[in-house]
Amino acid sequence: MKPSKWAALLVAGALGTFIAMANSAHTEKSAQRDRAAIEAVLSAQQKAWNDGNVDAFLEGYWRSEELTFSGSQGISRGFKAVRERYQKSYPDRQAMGKLDFSGLEIRLMGSDAALVLGHWHLTRDKGDIGGVFSLVFQRFPDGWRIIHDHTSVVPATVSH
Repeated sequence: MKPSKWAALLVAGALGTFIAMANSAHTEKSAQRDRAAIEAVLSAQQKAWNDGNVDAFLEGYWRSEELTFSGSQGISRGFKAVRERYQKSYPDRQAMGKLDFSGLEIRLMGSDAALVLGHWHLTRDKGDIGGVFSLVFQRFPDGWRIIHDHTSVVPATVSH
């Protein structure tokens, strides 16, 4: 092979490596931005809940008839039904208590979807309650929204 062909192959190989590294760095930066955006949705939900504002809390959900929520009361379908479920289960500030999310795990499932696992805890005068959740997020033009929520109550264990 002529030296000019070797040089061309070396340049092409180096360029390919550089592009792959740049794409990898871009992908990691994109993933970090996506995780931060999802965390921001959850943080805004926690703040809205603790301010006693269910409607602001619901801003994290997809406003669609295709939204689903699974819990101990069954499956709610559609934004309106999910909103009614929250309003019925938490009719006032006292029932809402103080919400804390913890143990968040965000797993990106491509560029436009994510699975979030975590724990929730409500501190309330009438007794604390908590459990686990799994959320499916989807990216929309206006940002990340929850398209499915599966929340379960996990009874506190009694220590002897």
